[in-house]
Amino acid sequence: MKIYNNIAVAAPNIMLPNKDVDLSKWAVIACDQYTSEPEYWNEVKNEVGNNPSTLNITLPEVYLGIENEEQHEARLASIKKNIADYMNSGIWNELDNGFIVLDRATSLHPSRKGLMVAVDLEQYSYEVGNKERIRATEGTVISRIPPRVKIRANSPVELPHIMLLIDDPEGLVIEKAWDESIKSGATPCYDTKLHGNSGSVKGFFIGENTDIFAGIIDGFNKVLEKSADGMLFAVGDGNHSLASAKAHWENIKATLTSEEDKNTHPARFALAEVVNIHDKGLDFEPIHRVVFGVTVEKFMDEATKLFGKENISFDGAEGEENFIITDGNKKVAVALNNAPHSLAVGSVQILIDSMIKEDSNISVDYIHGEDSVMKLSDNKNTGVLLPDISKNAFFATIEKDGVFPRKTFSMGEAFEKRFYLEAKKITL
Repeated sequence: MKIYNNIAVAAPNIMLPNKDVDLSKWAVIACDQYTSEPEYWNEVKNEVGNNPSTLNITLPEVYLGIENEEQHEARLASIKKNIADYMNSGIWNELDNGFIVLDRATSLHPSRKGLMVAVDLEQYSYEVGNKERIRATEGTVISRIPPRVKIRANSPVELPHIMLLIDDPEGLVIEKAWDESIKSGATPCYDTKLHGNSGSVKGFFIGENTDIFAGIIDGFNKVLEKSADGMLFAVGDGNHSLASAKAHWENIKATLTSEEDKNTHPARFALAEVVNIHDKGLDFEPIHRVVFGVTVEKFMDEATKLFGKENISFDGAEGEENFIITDGNKKVAVALNNAPHSLAVGSVQILIDSMIKEDSNISVDYIHGEDSVMKLSDNKNTGVLLPDISKNAFFATIEKDGVFPRKTFSMGEAFEKRFYLEAKKITL
């Protein structure tokens, strides 16, 4: 693995399934999607059948809320066994040091390009106000890290759904690498349709001893030179997965005595897809909420009590902050002034947290896509539809204010999320 410390990047040995594996069944969407829709995952399970699949070696979070501790432990044991079986049976081929440049197509966007790299966890932090090369973009819920570390510690490989953003308006890194890969006439290392209406993805391997690879490294350095305070990567998706990878690495590092091992251990470097924030195929979507156990009327009453009746209205007027609440049928436009947070999502989260604190029967789920919110909302559960976040001011906001409130934004709709496809070893 070749390491480039200045840009916090390494060229890993990426693992891909062999040519006999059906990639359309191998690739499965990120585990934190459709967490309130078990029917989606049942459909995936039926389609996968007995075929090799990342469904068998990852833990969809939908099961965290419906399985007991014994079932959870059994699932973890099954994942560990399946990974060992895949490794022993030659399911994976390990590529030489390098990157993969890829293009994702969906019904909404014909193209969204990305680059698979490994990033240095020693140069990543989710602490507010840090000045590392790689920074979190939203508040990190510390309680979500230990269960994910347990899963990671249980496996010799990682399958990432992490997506990192770079601010590259000239397209010096990813777009240039894609264009040159196409011009070279290279054969794709994968090209497959994805489950449901999630589109397709194609990728080209770029070895480290190529001009395209050298151009990528040069492009990263040029982007870094324009950074106001040394940030190169901002986490777009998978914030808690990256935080868990960091925590796992800290646990591993504590057992190492050799500086060489500390500098090169595979757990120090996390596989991730890098996407240019200026890519036309990248839309920033708000992450909505569904508050379970709260009617729309109760939500309005609690909001009025918390924010003050002089600061809130439900009559469609414009406020300093605006959002919508729904019972899945009717929608109520909420206008808020003198809000406790600079973003509507932050003010809403304060309200939801206060309700959950007062009543343990109330819970919340974070939902990608308005359709899913409307489906889950009814006369007992309130959906909250939040406004967009501007990607044009994204990096400047992180540099100035630190992180956004947790679960503020999502890159694209739920079905456009990253699928597990590539893997990397994280043990010696």
